[in-house]
Amino acid sequence: MINNNSDGVSTLIQYKWMIAISIALAILLVAAVIVVLPLADGIVLGLVFAYISRPICLKFKGHRKIGAFVATMFIVIPIIIILGSGLIEIIRQITWIVNNQGLVIGSIFDFIRGIDFPETIHQQLQQLTWDFSTTILPIIGKIDFLSYAKSIAMFFVNLLVAIIVCFFLLADGEGLYNAIIKLTSKDQQDIVERYSYHLDMILNGVFIANAYAALFVSVTSLFVFYAFGFSHLLALATLIFIASIIPMFAGYMVIVPLSIIRYLDSGFESAAIFFVVASILIYAPPELILKPYFASVKSNIHPLLLMLAFLGGAFVGGIAGLFAAPILLGALVAAYRVYLEQMQTEKSSTIDVV
Repeated sequence: MINNNSDGVSTLIQYKWMIAISIALAILLVAAVIVVLPLADGIVLGLVFAYISRPICLKFKGHRKIGAFVATMFIVIPIIIILGSGLIEIIRQITWIVNNQGLVIGSIFDFIRGIDFPETIHQQLQQLTWDFSTTILPIIGKIDFLSYAKSIAMFFVNLLVAIIVCFFLLADGEGLYNAIIKLTSKDQQDIVERYSYHLDMILNGVFIANAYAALFVSVTSLFVFYAFGFSHLLALATLIFIASIIPMFAGYMVIVPLSIIRYLDSGFESAAIFFVVASILIYAPPELILKPYFASVKSNIHPLLLMLAFLGGAFVGGIAGLFAAPILLGALVAAYRVYLEQMQTEKSSTIDVV
C-alpha cells in the first residue's frame, strides 16, 4: 500500500544509500573522463587504426592475436611513421621560418621580382607579402614553443596509446562487444545489435577505402617527389596523406601547388611532366585498383557531409576531432537507420494484424 503522506525528504531518506552510490559512481565517471581526456587522440586514433587494419587481421581466422600483431606492424606502424616524421619536419620548417623571418621575406620579394608580371601585380604581391610579414609571422613568433613542445611530446604518447588500443581491439574486440551486449536488457539486445551492425558498416565505409588509398598515395609520393628533386619529402607525404583521407579532398591539393612552383622555377614543360607523372603513378593505382576492390565497403553517407565532419572536427578537436566527428556522424546515421527499420517493422506488423 502506497503511503500518500510520504514527502520528498522521506523518499530521500528511504533511498539514501542508492542515491549515495549513484553520486559516487557519477564522480568516479567524471574523474575517469578527466584522467583519460589527454589520451583522447590516442583512443580515437586506435579505434580508427583498428578499422583500417581489421581486413588484414581477419585473414588470420583462428589466430586473432597473431593477426592483430601483423596488422598493427604492417599497416598501423607505417601510418604512424609517416604522420610522426612528417609532423616533425613541418614543425622544423615552421621553427626555421620564425627564426629567419627577414631572410624568408627577402627571398619571397626576390622571387616575386623575378616573375614576369605587370608592375601593378608586382606591387600587389609585394604589399600582400609585407602584410603577411607584419601580421601573421609576429603572431607565430609569440607562440610558446615550450608548451608547443609539450604538446608534440603528448602527441607521440598518444601515438603509442593508439598502437596499444588498436592491437587490443583487433585481438579481443569481439569480447568487448559481447560484454557490452550483455549489459543491455534482453528486450533491447536486438536493437543494440542492429545499431552496432549499421554503425560498423558505416565506419568501415568511411575509413577503410580512404585510408588504404591515402597510405598508398603517401608512400608512392615519397618516391615521385624524390625523383623530381623536391625537398622536405616527409612533410609533403604527410600533407598528401591527410588530404587524401578526407572525402572530396585529394592529394591534388598538394600536387597542384607543387606543379605551379615547378612551373615558376623550371618552366611549363617540367611542370607538365611532373603533374602527369604524379597523377599516373600516385593516383591511378588507388582509383583503378584499390577503390574498385573496396567498392562493396560503402558508408552510403553523402561525401559532402563526411568532408564537413572531417574538417569541422579537425578545427574543433584537432587530431581526435578529425576522426571523432565522422564517428559521431556515423553514430547518428546508424541510429536513424535503426529507427527507420523499427518503424517499418511496426508498420508491417500493423498491416498483418489488420
